[in-house]
Amino acid sequence: MWLTEPLIKSEWPSPTESPPGLKPESPKHVSAALVEAESILSLASPMALTGLLLYSRSLVSMLFLGRLGRLPLAGGALAIGFANITGYSVLSGLAMGMEPICGQAFGARRPALLGPVLHRAVLLLLAASLPIAALWASMRSLLLLSGQDDDIAAAAQSYVLASLPDLLLQSFLHPIRIYLRSQSITLPFTYCAAAAALLHLPVNYVLVSVLRLGIRGVALASVCTNLNLLFLLLLYIYSSGVHQHTGALNFTAECLGNWRSLLNLAIPSCIGVCLEWWWYEIMVLLCGLLLDPKSTVASMGILIQTTSLIYIFPSSLSFGVSTRVGNELGANRPDRARRAATVGVSCGAALGVLAFAFAVAVRNAWARMFTADAAILALTAAVLPIVGICELGNCPQTAGCGVLRGSARPRTGANINMWSFYGVGMPVAAGLAFWGRLDFPGLWLGMLAAQGTCVALMLVVVRRTDWKLQAERAQRLTGGPVDADTAVVVVVVANEFDEKQAADGDNADICDSFDSLKIAQLTASS
Repeated sequence: MWLTEPLIKSEWPSPTESPPGLKPESPKHVSAALVEAESILSLASPMALTGLLLYSRSLVSMLFLGRLGRLPLAGGALAIGFANITGYSVLSGLAMGMEPICGQAFGARRPALLGPVLHRAVLLLLAASLPIAALWASMRSLLLLSGQDDDIAAAAQSYVLASLPDLLLQSFLHPIRIYLRSQSITLPFTYCAAAAALLHLPVNYVLVSVLRLGIRGVALASVCTNLNLLFLLLLYIYSSGVHQHTGALNFTAECLGNWRSLLNLAIPSCIGVCLEWWWYEIMVLLCGLLLDPKSTVASMGILIQTTSLIYIFPSSLSFGVSTRVGNELGANRPDRARRAATVGVSCGAALGVLAFAFAVAVRNAWARMFTADAAILALTAAVLPIVGICELGNCPQTAGCGVLRGSARPRTGANINMWSFYGVGMPVAAGLAFWGRLDFPGLWLGMLAAQGTCVALMLVVVRRTDWKLQAERAQRLTGGPVDADTAVVVVVVANEFDEKQAADGDNADICDSFDSLKIAQLTASS
């Protein structure tokens, strides 16, 4: 049965009305670009505050690890890095596969599609958590095989085992966050995160200082904080009635079907996220091969903490851009989607200038908050300006990633990350650091080369996007044949076309992914 009218008549009685969270037509006395910037920033600002709250939690955890001594601190830091590489990056990337579906469905005034997609995403992350948990359980053996100290490996294993319940919690938190964000609901998540963060310090104190659980107490405190956050979010969803307009949150047998659309987006999204996360961990490993590994590894740790802090802002902007682009494409307004993309990338460029100014301004004082070692201070001060230049490219390219997510093109983003970071950045970093004898700054010049390549490719892709085609793709992703009772999306099956057929499609934009070519050809033929 084809969907011929809105699923919830009382919410959007007229097809000309904008769904909740979308801006109406721009007032005549205000430029459309400024109105769009306001829309994006109104979404990004609460998410930036949420990111700062989550960042403060990690600082509290590191503080308590440091109070336990050098061994727990080293073991905890190693465990967190291992967990990020093998677990959290994977779950975060897979969850992003639901972002374009939810954003476009909400823009298309088909909110009942969000519930089933949320259920499938949770099930997908739970399934992915099983092999991750098995890998975490054997962490100590893997670390010993790689030559790590036995005591540090044992401490890291203790931390990771205590963190196993967090995989379950993250499997719910990531999808719920996207589920709310796609509906332009961001402030409630910030309030819930603030409440959970306020409890993080006393929970750490009780588990570590009172119950004396040591490194396991720090890990369990993070688990408890995420449990509190999940409870508060579910309480908000049910008390506010948000779930009633999105197909409810009742699990049905239909949630077990129609996986292809989610997997086609989740897998390349995961690859793109992991490629970028893993790059920084590889940089840490390369630091261990430089002339003064102790100082360079310590300086790299400080710089990664710095870039993580800065990244909160462009990533929040990226989420806002993704929501706006997805909503407008779902509403079949390609011109507004183009405007959202242009304004979002422009805001990213402005943010890059601010990040550069910050990095240069604090280059001589920043590292003093972490250490008094002269060698580490000198290395950090020398490299921070390079980090700032990197942010000139990183901020707009991160906003560009939001454009690609909102238009359901994660494969394009993954390809850009792969070629930029590993095809350009890695050879340049290794060549300058080791063969060019630039040592530590050479690694960051490699990062600069990667970011420069990434932002150039991203700008070309965004500039040459066929927005009418993307709007057509959005309609097929969210507006195909739908069973009104279950609101299950039926999408184009990409495997219906082989490579030769896709190559003959005249309507495909040159910068779109291979999936886009197939959908474009189907659009032309129908």
